[in-house]
Amino acid sequence: MQNLVLLGGGYGNMRIIHRLLPNQLPDDVMITLIDQNPYHCLKTEYYALAAGTISDQHIRVSFPAHPKLKVEYGHVSSVNLQQKMILFNDREPISYEDIVIGLGCEDKYHNVPGAPEHTCSIQTIDQSRMTYQTLNNLNAKSTVAIVGAGLSGVELASELRESRQDLNIILFDRGELILSSFPKRLSRYVQNWFEEHGVNIINRANITKVEENIVYNHDDPIRADAIVWTAGIQPNQVVRDLNVEKDAQGRVILTPHHHLPEDEHVYVVGDCASLPHAPSAQLAEAQAEQIAQILELRWKGEALPETMPKFKLKGVLGSLGKKAGFGLVAERPLIGRVPRLLKSGLLWMYKHHNG
Repeated sequence: MQNLVLLGGGYGNMRIIHRLLPNQLPDDVMITLIDQNPYHCLKTEYYALAAGTISDQHIRVSFPAHPKLKVEYGHVSSVNLQQKMILFNDREPISYEDIVIGLGCEDKYHNVPGAPEHTCSIQTIDQSRMTYQTLNNLNAKSTVAIVGAGLSGVELASELRESRQDLNIILFDRGELILSSFPKRLSRYVQNWFEEHGVNIINRANITKVEENIVYNHDDPIRADAIVWTAGIQPNQVVRDLNVEKDAQGRVILTPHHHLPEDEHVYVVGDCASLPHAPSAQLAEAQAEQIAQILELRWKGEALPETMPKFKLKGVLGSLGKKAGFGLVAERPLIGRVPRLLKSGLLWMYKHHNG
C-alpha cells in the first residue's frame, strides 16, 4: 500500500483531501495527514481570535473522516528526502512514497533585535490564543503597538478597536500611505477609517529595536503595554532546513508540476512554495487543485501536461471590524459594507463545505 503523506492540515492539503476523496484515490494508495492539531484551523481569522471578537471554536474545522484517510499527530522536526522519512520530536518516524509539504509560515523579524522575544504573534492558533490572553488582560487605557500594516495588521487593529474601545492602538506602517500596494482610493478609505475610529497610524515607520514594552521607531522609543508583530512572514523552519533550491524569500523552487526538480515525489504547497503571487489561502487552494490533478495522472500512468494553467485568483477581501471592509476583486476596488459581507459569506461557505 502506497502512502501519500500530507504534511500540515492547512488550506492546501485540505483541498487535496477533498479532491482525492472519496472517489479519486487508487485502491493501493492511502492518505496520511500529519498535523500538530486535531482540526483544520482557519488561519485567515486568527486576527479576530486574538482581538477577542470570535471564539476558538469559530475557527476550527474537523478533518474529514474516511477509511482511506489516516490522521497522525506530532511535532515535525525534519524531513529526510533521501530516506523518504518524516522525523518528529515526540514520536516514531513516518515513511512516504509521495509527500505534499504544506507546513505554512512563521513570523519574519528582519533581524530586528528583541522582536522575537518581546512581541506577540498571530501566526498559529496557539500564538493567537496567547495574544488574546495578553490583549484581554490589559488594563483600561493601555497602549497596544501593532508592527506591520499589511492585511493581518490592518484587520487586527480594526477588530481590536471594536473589541476594546478603551485601548490606545498604534499601527506602524512602512509606507507613505497604509496598504500602499492597493489602489489609492482604497488605501485612503482604510486610513480614514482608522483616523475616524481613533487608531494612531505612524507612516514611514522603521522599527529598529524592540525591548520589553518599548518599540523603537527610527531609534526613538515608544512605550506600549503589548506589542504584536505582523511585519512579514517566512517559510516554516522545517522547510528552511531542507537542502533544496530556494528563492530570495526562502520559498522552495518547484517545477511547473509543483514538485522538486530533482524529486517528482516531493510537492510543496502554499506559503512554502515559490509562486508568482503573494502567499494566501486562495493561492494554496488553487495550487492544491493542480497537485491533485498531477497525482491522479501519475497514478493512472498518463503523461503530464508540459505546462499548467495560470492561477485564476479572484482577489483580496479584508475587514474593518464587523460592519466595514475593503477589497480588490477582478482589479476593481471595493470599500464599505459590501466587501465585509462578501468576506463573511465566503467564510460561511468554506466552513459549510469543509465541515
